[in-house]
Amino acid sequence: MVVFLLVSAVLVSAALVAFSWVAFRRPPGVPDKGVLVLSVQGDLEEISINPFDSLFSEPVTVRSLTEALRAAKTDPRITGVLLKPVQAPALWGKVQELREALLDFKSSGKPLVALLEFAGDREYVLASAASRVVLVPPGQLNLTGLASYQVFLRGTFDKIGAQPDLLHIGEYKTAVNTFTETGFTPAHREMTESLNHDAFEQLIGAVAASRKKSVEDVRGLIDQGPMLPDAALRNGLVDDVAYFDEIGKTSGLGDRFTELPLEQYLTVVPATRVSLSAPRVAVIYAIGTIVSGNGGTGATGTEVGSDKLTEYIRDVRNDDSIKAVVLRVDSPGGSTVASDVIWRELMLLRARKPLVVSMSDLAASGGYYIAMPGHVIVAQPGTLTGSIGIFSGKFVTGGTYNKLGMNIEAVSEGKYAEMYSPNRVFNDAERAKIEEQMQAFYDQFVEKVAESRSSTPEKIDAIAQGRVWTGRQARERGLVDELGGLPRALAIAQQRAGIGKDVAVQVVTYPPKPSVLDALTSLGGAQGMRASLAEALLSQQDRETLAAVRRPLHMLRRGESLALLPWVFAR
Repeated sequence: MVVFLLVSAVLVSAALVAFSWVAFRRPPGVPDKGVLVLSVQGDLEEISINPFDSLFSEPVTVRSLTEALRAAKTDPRITGVLLKPVQAPALWGKVQELREALLDFKSSGKPLVALLEFAGDREYVLASAASRVVLVPPGQLNLTGLASYQVFLRGTFDKIGAQPDLLHIGEYKTAVNTFTETGFTPAHREMTESLNHDAFEQLIGAVAASRKKSVEDVRGLIDQGPMLPDAALRNGLVDDVAYFDEIGKTSGLGDRFTELPLEQYLTVVPATRVSLSAPRVAVIYAIGTIVSGNGGTGATGTEVGSDKLTEYIRDVRNDDSIKAVVLRVDSPGGSTVASDVIWRELMLLRARKPLVVSMSDLAASGGYYIAMPGHVIVAQPGTLTGSIGIFSGKFVTGGTYNKLGMNIEAVSEGKYAEMYSPNRVFNDAERAKIEEQMQAFYDQFVEKVAESRSSTPEKIDAIAQGRVWTGRQARERGLVDELGGLPRALAIAQQRAGIGKDVAVQVVTYPPKPSVLDALTSLGGAQGMRASLAEALLSQQDRETLAAVRRPLHMLRRGESLALLPWVFAR
């Protein structure tokens, strides 16, 4: 108790200091001739949901970064951009969104220089957008191609006496394979190879276009990787080999340029002047695993709760000042019921005003389900989408308890009372009941997709079956309308609302930006600090792995069918 009180007192004191600092700080200015420095280090959040993120600086998100580049393009105080991609986002959707913004900035004629120390495929794809790519002398260009990995846990379950009793609809609905298989099934391998191949072709195409080489030449150079600096320079993949203090001489940035960190620029980035009477366009973010309730940060990582999201959707629907809506989705799916509840509210919204969907890294399974109401669906070529299929079941852990000398016995009333018993697999009657429920939802899923895409259930079923597609593949199959990012989706929404493309609009964001009061009221105790510390000790890839494994383990406890993306990580 004493420790808890002490920790609480420290937290409150720290919060008061932070509040005072925020209340009385003066934001730093922008030099007359500054070079905007973009240091990309790890995954980018779509939106900040942590109230503490905005206490000391503006949080760096996908949108804030791309808007900073858009502002810097015409800001006379910014003479150029220095890109330092230390670690690019893990998936391709955000990489492509950022690359588009970099290419747009480069069109201004201002120098865009990328400085690399050690660059993998994603880091180099970002760097290749620059007008000049520099690699430090001891660095390495680790451009070697793409590999996708899948963790299979069946052997682990066998060792501990547990049995995953999982059912699925869709030949390619492979989310269950993580738990039920020891390796790839033919369908699973086919799908993974297809996704990996298309992502690789997109990588090659981007590099070829930027470095003015043929696709065949780039493919051949990748097969020679990784490369030391001299080889990268000789093969035309970088323009110079130099240290940071040397790049100003040949890059166009100037010998003694003044660095302007992105975080500093975000506090003073010039905003487009918009009249208070200007038309308003809403951007609603649906970020994370789809669950019932309010969502937030839970056992499955970031969660989008149906209660909170539908509240925002209703607010936007009933606000006559909002003329159009963009739904920004970055979700692997989740609860079928919560997805359908959100779908219903979005259908009511689309009947009142234009609704455009913008897909980020992921908009698959339940994430695609909530995208269906869009009048137009926009995705990046590398977005993972589709996965139209479901699964359900349970984990039988009685054998694990037996290994530990424990025994489980039950008493029950009702034919199906022990349906989700942890001590045995489903019997035939129970399995038939689950299959009936799953088939009903899958049929409904397919029919809704067919209606929204002006197709037939038979045609949709042929490209559904739980199969994941890239955004480019999905567009070829009619599941997506256009390729592009959030700016393109906003432009379409503005056009569909009858607002001229040169008219400045107010963009209203949901959920709203957390306030200082939110930060103070969200303070947790020692348990929350320990959880945060444990998460911090894991690498980004480890956290992704842990979250992916925990999602079905946590969500299947209720026996609910899940519309959830199968998980792989690519390196």
